[in-house]
Amino acid sequence: MLNRNVKNRFIDEKTGIEYIKQGDYYLPNLVLAPEETNYKIGKYGRIKLNYLINHKKAEYTILFMESRLNRYLHEIDIACEERVKTIISQLVKQENVTEELKATNQMEWVGKMNSIRNRAEEIVYNEIIYV
Repeated sequence: MLNRNVKNRFIDEKTGIEYIKQGDYYLPNLVLAPEETNYKIGKYGRIKLNYLINHKKAEYTILFMESRLNRYLHEIDIACEERVKTIISQLVKQENVTEELKATNQMEWVGKMNSIRNRAEEIVYNEIIYV
């Protein structure tokens, strides 16, 4: 347990960090802020997390230390899902992929829809995830 005696405490004026004396040493009195929310993170949030850890370590560390990482990843996930849906609906109209095609030639419809979904995800990766 930390000694809460006022004589054994001081605050560094430069950083604002409080230090408490433990034996012969002054140790910083640091505590992690509790995570305010516990959002579920989906596919795009996990991809963004992996990207932050491997390529944007400073940004990841800041978000983590300020307890904003979970909310940020949740917002990224929602934004990506909405953007993918929008792009898919635009491409379906543009390429005339209809329910009639689905009824008459299911394999062609599946191939076109898979192609559209892959292109939409690639756009989202470049616009939102890998920036």
